[in-house]
Amino acid sequence: MHSCGARVNATSRCVRATKLPNGPRAIGKKWVFKIKRKADGSIEKYKARLVAKGFRQKYGIDYTETFSPVVKYVTLRMDQVFCVIPEGVNLDMSGFDPCLYIKTSDGHCVLVLVDVEDVLVTGSSLELITRNKNDLKTRFEMTDSGKCAFVLGIELLDGEDGSVTLCQRRYVDDILKRFGMEECKAVASPVDVSSRVMSSSTANKIDVPFREAVGPQEEHWVAVKRIFRYLQDTKMHGMCSKPSARIDFRGYSDADWAGDLTDRKSTSGYVFMLLGAPVSWVSKKQPSVSLSTSEAEYIALSLAIQEDKWIHRLLCEIMAAANEDGPDLMVREENLSCIKMTKNLVNHGRAKHSDIKYHHIRDEVKRGEVKLE
Repeated sequence: MHSCGARVNATSRCVRATKLPNGPRAIGKKWVFKIKRKADGSIEKYKARLVAKGFRQKYGIDYTETFSPVVKYVTLRMDQVFCVIPEGVNLDMSGFDPCLYIKTSDGHCVLVLVDVEDVLVTGSSLELITRNKNDLKTRFEMTDSGKCAFVLGIELLDGEDGSVTLCQRRYVDDILKRFGMEECKAVASPVDVSSRVMSSSTANKIDVPFREAVGPQEEHWVAVKRIFRYLQDTKMHGMCSKPSARIDFRGYSDADWAGDLTDRKSTSGYVFMLLGAPVSWVSKKQPSVSLSTSEAEYIALSLAIQEDKWIHRLLCEIMAAANEDGPDLMVREENLSCIKMTKNLVNHGRAKHSDIKYHHIRDEVKRGEVKLE
């Protein structure tokens, strides 16, 4: 009840009660409760949010277009690598992520990551961290949680060598407990080789995807339970970024060929590594049937380069603020025929039908913006 009262008091400062005019209809509200825990797992406080039942609204009648940016997990993972801090609140919004704010002052580069009501501020100087917190407290009503141990359901673990590991062991424990599988037998792989249920990425589990979500059958539930058992086995695994004098950023692109036995479409895949840890990855079914392995790889490479350019620009923006040069934009591709297609403009018989939208790769390679190996 105390958390509910605190939320009502906070809300009363930004809204006011008024008589409902003719025409508009009022929508209901509901309470959403959450337990915020400390690094050791003990309860820090109970949180209550008063939210509107927006699902009762109708597009074109109650609203037209709404948008509220949320932080990308890619930016969050990259933010753990660069430990920087702002002096004040006069920050410039990033040109590539609206939830990231950057500032340079007195030779220091600063980053602030904002997600709704959570703000992540990291830094290399304890003095600057303290100064920034005090400044924010004078301008906003906020709670200082101290050293960041959890952010968006991800646990941050500091290593003795200066490394930072992101894992979700407590989130996995909560899921297993919710579905009564906390004592399930662990397995070493997420999918049975005889199963055709596919997977999708989460915030921190690069090796767990999903596809079938509509009209699930018993076989799908069995497959999901196996994923739970796999999470039981790997819940202590995480993504570890280690400090380095040189920023190591690289991407890998790959594809199968006609892997879906139902429609014979291929699957694209890529992963981008920063300081030894994956920051972005995808396993996605291709929109069309590929007639060769090189064509499937070419389509996958197009998808990878689109993501690679965005990450690279964001990375260069951060490093420029720190007066450092960004790394080369490098993608590794194993199919030699695919690499030749990016450099040779001749329309070969097996590739001349490829959709023109994928040929942006050739321009990127020709201008030297993307390097393939």
